[in-house]
Amino acid sequence: MNFCILGSGSRGNSILIESGSTAVLLDAGFSGKEIRRRLELINRSPEQLTAILITHEHGDHISGAGVLSRQLNLPVYANIGTHRAAETKLQKLHQRVEFETGTTFALNDLEIHPFRISHDTADPVGFTISDGKNSLCCCTDTGKITTLIRQRARRCQALILEANYDPQMLADGPYPLPIKQRVRSNQGHLANDDAARFLAELAESSLRQVVLAHLSSTNNLPELVTARIEEEIGQLNPVFRFDIALQEQPTRMFEL
Repeated sequence: MNFCILGSGSRGNSILIESGSTAVLLDAGFSGKEIRRRLELINRSPEQLTAILITHEHGDHISGAGVLSRQLNLPVYANIGTHRAAETKLQKLHQRVEFETGTTFALNDLEIHPFRISHDTADPVGFTISDGKNSLCCCTDTGKITTLIRQRARRCQALILEANYDPQMLADGPYPLPIKQRVRSNQGHLANDDAARFLAELAESSLRQVVLAHLSSTNNLPELVTARIEEEIGQLNPVFRFDIALQEQPTRMFEL
């Protein structure tokens, strides 16, 4: 199983995950044209895609999903709450597929389990995705690390985890107070501190690869994330390595 984060941040999010003849986009938060361009940058064709999975209805996760579904005849998978909340943005889809949060389903070569997270949307989810040998946990846009998230991540070989903001940058930054409060809330986003402490918990788990994602372009910097994580995991000698996904360009292709 391979995966590549095509881009991640407050202006767009999308992840390519592939195994065998199956290739899915987890979220499609760029324009259809931009997603096509980024796929070409990693030598992938949009025509190779099998489906689109949606975590929640915010525009930076769905803005290109509708047009790609229509252009490429792709089914769009989301739970009922997200489909209903996203209808006006997605418009008519080639195929609308509903899954139940907490229930595993198969999509060709992949086994997919959507699990509940904490975000201010209708019914937000993270995903664990497995090819039968290895598993990837995708967990962004959550305001807190729950017991369920801990259980899901601990079983996986790779983790895509949000590290959205540096608390001091957020406090000193230009956001109005209500937005700052929303970001810091249990239904907002994870701070660098939250991500770092969680990774320290996972130092002796089955994880081999971590990619930090959804960094705010206003309230965070890659070097701040890196320093905070290195400070937290310190002498723990974790068995995983970590990379950082950026807004402007795809990551390398990760192989499990």
